Amino acid sequence: QLQFVESGGGLVQPGGSLRLSCTASGFTLDYYTIGWFRQAPGKEREGVSCISSRYGDTYYAESVQGRFTISIDNAKNTVYLQLNSLKPEDTAVYYCAASLAGWGLETYEYEHWGQGTQVTVGS
Repeated sequence: QLQFVESGGGLVQPGGSLRLSCTASGFTLDYYTIGWFRQAPGKEREGVSCISSRYGDTYYAESVQGRFTISIDNAKNTVYLQLNSLKPEDTAVYYCAASLAGWGLETYEYEHWGQGTQVTVGS
């Protein structure tokens, strides 16, 4: 069974950092595009970043460019999202997802989703 397990969320002060992890089980990430998305209360789910497991290409939403970094460890079947310089508006549930044929930050491109991890930025 294909599964993702996200971890690393929590409460952090503005300007702080977190590292989110997304580990896949039941399948290998090879040849997938892995995306990170987030959903704040009352808002639609939005794409944050994605990475090609095969080529290492990355893409970021403008709102997180320069603050967030996506990376992949194929040996561990895990994708990471480093969140730096966090702002209150980054507060959301963060999800990872996998797409076999897609690329980018549209939710409809992704077939497999994790359950999410909560990130809260505040004092």
